[in-house]
This record gives sequence, C-alpha cells and structure tokens, in this order.
Amino acid sequence: MKTIDELAHDGLAGKRVFVRADLNVPLDGTTITDDGRIRAVAPTIARLAELGAKVVVASHLGRPKGAPDPAFSLAPAAKRLGEILGTDVAFATDTVGDSAKSVVAGLADGRIAVIENLRFNPGETAKDDAERGAFADRLAELADVYVGDGFGAVHRKHASVYDLPARLPHAAGNLIATEVGVLKKLTEDVKRPYVVVLGGAKVSDKLAVIDQLLGKADRLLIGGGMAYTFLKAKGYEVGISLLQEDQIPQVKEYMERAEKNGVELVLPVDVLAASDFPDLKTKAPADYVTVDADAIPADKEGLDIGPKTRELFASKLSDAATIFWNGPLGVFEHPDYAGGTRAIARALLDSDGFSVVGGGDSAAAVRTLGFDENAFGHISTGGGASLEYLEGKTLPGLAALED
Repeated sequence: MKTIDELAHDGLAGKRVFVRADLNVPLDGTTITDDGRIRAVAPTIARLAELGAKVVVASHLGRPKGAPDPAFSLAPAAKRLGEILGTDVAFATDTVGDSAKSVVAGLADGRIAVIENLRFNPGETAKDDAERGAFADRLAELADVYVGDGFGAVHRKHASVYDLPARLPHAAGNLIATEVGVLKKLTEDVKRPYVVVLGGAKVSDKLAVIDQLLGKADRLLIGGGMAYTFLKAKGYEVGISLLQEDQIPQVKEYMERAEKNGVELVLPVDVLAASDFPDLKTKAPADYVTVDADAIPADKEGLDIGPKTRELFASKLSDAATIFWNGPLGVFEHPDYAGGTRAIARALLDSDGFSVVGGGDSAAAVRTLGFDENAFGHISTGGGASLEYLEGKTLPGLAALED
C-alpha cells in the first residue's frame, strides 16, 4: 500500500483529497460520548492539510436506512474534529448533492470539509455492484486523490471503502498503516507467551477468531456474556445468564481442541449475579451476589466476573509477551459491574508485554474507566475489522488500497 508520504512526492497542494475516515462515534443526542475515533484519524487529516490539500472527509455513523436521518448526522463529529484540530471545518449537509459540491468547490488549499453521513445514500451499502459503483462515481467527482484511513470500516464492501479507491489514485492513511502494522505483530512472528482475552456478549461473534487462535495463542481467557455458553457446555447451571444454546456443540469442540493443542482455555471461577439487569441511565446501586461459576442460582444472571476470576486472569496475563483483548468482561457501563473489565485493563498495564486493545467496546471501556490510552501498546479503532484480520480474512478496504 502506498503511504501519504509517497503521494506527497507527486505534490498534493491544491488537490482535493478524499479521506475515508471512521467518525462513527457514540452519541447521546448530539453529544459525543467517546471521541476516540475522531482523535485517531485527526493526524492524517492535519498532515494532508499541511501539505496544502483540500481535504474532504467522509464517514458513516450508525445504521440509517439509506436516507437522511437527523439522529445520525455527522455534524457533531465535524464540530469535534474542528475543535481537535484547532481550525474551522466546513460541513456539507448532503453526500454528493448541491451542498457537497458547493462546500468542496469553496475549499481553499489546506482547508478541511466533512460531508454528511455516507449511509444517507443507499448506494453506499448496496449489495448490487452497479448501484454501489454509481455512488462511487459520484463521490469520485468530489476528489482527485483517495486516502483510506477508516480502519473500523475496512471489513465492509461499501462504495466509499471498496469501490472508490479503484477510481482515484490512492494510498493508506497513517492510522490504517499503524493498525495493520500492529495486527501483523499478532499474526506473524508473535512473541510468546501469547495470551488472548475475549469478552463481549455473544460467543457466535467470536467463533471464527477462536477457531484461528486455537492454533496460535498459548492461552485464551474467556469472560463477558459469551462465557456462560462455555460454562453451560461444561454442564454448569447458568441461571438466566446470556446463553446461546445452539453454539454449545461448537464450544465443546473448541474446548476439546484447546486441550489437544495445548492451549490453556481459562473460564471464570466466580461471577457477580443478579435477578435484574442494572439501570444504565440512573446507575442506581445494583443488588447482586458473588457466587462460584458452577453455582449460579437458577433465577439470576451473571453480569461480571468475580474477584477470584479477576485475580486468576491477572495471573495468566502477568508473564505474557503479547496480549490481545477484545470485549468487556461484564456490564462495564454500570459501576457495580465494571470491576472485571477494570481488572483486565489494569493487568495489561502491569504487564511488560505488548498489549493490543481490540477496538469496539473494549476501547470505549478503557476510556470510560479513565485509563491513560497512551499507556497501552495500541488501542485499535476497529473491533470487527481487527477480529476479521485475526481470522485471516481478506478485508475489502485493505485489498482496495493495494497497488
């Protein structure tokens, strides 16, 4: 993949550079609750502006149904980008219409604009190649050069990610180059012991990556909602905990393969269990009990790993040379159930190994719980993209940037 510096050799001053970023930030109304993805792409945008480019930033946000929806407007993200960069950022109220054309035409060298949510146009996510291509053609009219830097979207075969690079001279932005470099450390010449922590709600979301890791990792630590399917597969009572019964046969096969391959698969030994899911808005104190993982009451659900598990998991991370963590260990949004996720983050910081926080809710948890992001080896901006890379899949957005 070409880099921005290689593009700069041909001169970028005065050229319209389309930056496919990932500004898909969480919103509470119009308030951004986690601006990590904006801050991650800001250096690429700033560098292009310094080179004199007319920078046209594009992204998706949420899942609008192919039509404008004020709830998913990128206006708050554009405003926050300007604050981070310390400069005015123009905003177009459509994607390829009159507003976008006018705003881009009015850009001076070194200035920046954000166009509206790409998913307001059905062509962005269309399954039909012709429909997607037609939208890519219209986006290409706004630019002379393409820079892909939305790592969180590179696993999607979308118009702005996959089709548009084929229509313009293209390169990878600094963020994508960094992300790929880090992920190679998890797949090529890995320093050992290599320990992976997997959490999150559904085991089905992680099946493919577990399949790959059973041949690569030295230890797998399983927590979060997905752990209860593993515990059930061991014959334990899990009460009303999150459970995917249809995945139990596959989980049993993985547990057998882990033992055969010499991969240590570590499950919770105790959990915090409650009769009711916590109120995440008021964050009122929760009523829970701490029980052994094989003794969850039939009328309760596990909502976080317990103190013995936190100590166990920390001990399994203490000698790691390489760590990958994806998925919270409990309902971290509530203070009573954030202890497990906090313990894992602390264990990564205490480790001398190279640690990667695999995007998504894990990255949000690190920031929500007040940890210094710079203290970790790397915090990814793409949870799904990171997992698919580790699964060995070809990611359309990366393939499109290859020369």
